[in-house]
Amino acid sequence: MTNFEFKIGGKWLELLRDLDPGIVRVALITNPANANTAQFERVIAAAAKSLGVETQTVSVRNAAEIEEAIESAGNQPKSGLIVLPDGLAVVHHELIIKLAARFRLPAVYPFRIFPANGGLVSYGLDYPDIHRHAADYVDAILRGKKPGDLPVQAPNKFELVVNLKAAKALGLAVPPGLLVGADEVIE
Repeated sequence: MTNFEFKIGGKWLELLRDLDPGIVRVALITNPANANTAQFERVIAAAAKSLGVETQTVSVRNAAEIEEAIESAGNQPKSGLIVLPDGLAVVHHELIIKLAARFRLPAVYPFRIFPANGGLVSYGLDYPDIHRHAADYVDAILRGKKPGDLPVQAPNKFELVVNLKAAKALGLAVPPGLLVGADEVIE
């Protein structure tokens, strides 16, 4: 089982534009130590071209660099954030949420922990679903299948979480279609 899907990067950008159609630039908050960053950047860059959005990758390694990156994005009008999936982002999720709110930056996050704690929206893998599929693999192995004979499975279920309080604080009207498609709406 893989726990990432690079094509999701294009969806993050689309969500950001759906929430704030005026966005013309997006800062991608990344950890340079994460080998998956380049794949996400390529997908997002391709989507950005078709949407007429400029992207800027900002590599961060600690809280001070996160502050600097978000402040810089916040000082540019019509900007938004996409936080790429990484443990560093999870560790600093409260700081990231607080800064995005302070600088009034619409932001899309990869994990539900962000909107659950005040962030705008997350779109990411449904981890309980991945774990259920992993249990199927364990069962198959216990029944005699060789692990090397089992195919690698990509995630196929995703979760959209929208925080309406955060949207209201940013002055954003969440499109009804987005709310209908959400797995969870936090009011």
